[in-house]
Amino acid sequence: MAFKKDDKFNVLLNKISSNLQESANFFTEYKIKNVSDLKIFSEKMKEYETTGDIFVHEVITQLNDAFITPIEREDILQLTMSMDDVLDGLEACAALFEMYSMTQADEFMLNFVESIQGSVHEIDKAIGLLSNKKLLQIREHAIKIKDYESRCDNILRQSIKHLFTVEKDPIRIIQYKEIYETLEDIADYCQTVANTLETIIMKNA
Repeated sequence: MAFKKDDKFNVLLNKISSNLQESANFFTEYKIKNVSDLKIFSEKMKEYETTGDIFVHEVITQLNDAFITPIEREDILQLTMSMDDVLDGLEACAALFEMYSMTQADEFMLNFVESIQGSVHEIDKAIGLLSNKKLLQIREHAIKIKDYESRCDNILRQSIKHLFTVEKDPIRIIQYKEIYETLEDIADYCQTVANTLETIIMKNA
């Protein structure tokens, strides 16, 4: 069994992935010049996260009401929750930037964010293929997401090594390390989406 284009779960999953992509693009492209920009940045990411929560609630409600689902219930739920984890991570990271009044992202943060945006783009493409029943084509996007996650693992190692080499202020070390690790967590959440997509391919292709 597979999704029909007008299937309610298909529509909701596409809404979730579109909202996630929009939020990742905003996160990547928003220019922070001063502390007041950080408040706007954080509040906007909270709006995206709240919208995502509404979609998650709709999916759970529909799953409870549905007699038959196009793919297994737990796979729909896992795909929904794993995409929501990515969005929650982005929102949490934006909140850290505001909390620490961090108006300047370093090269490691920029590299993390570039990889995360790439992963989210691949997620959105994969969800589109899911709705078109092109399950086998999803695999190449899952592989790309895992490549991005591997890249983020490397960035994390490099960033922490660099941090302990150049930074002497223990408070700044704590702040930067937390942001690096939060960004790497987001990449891990993207990989969980990829793993879920591969499970769906295996069961339904």
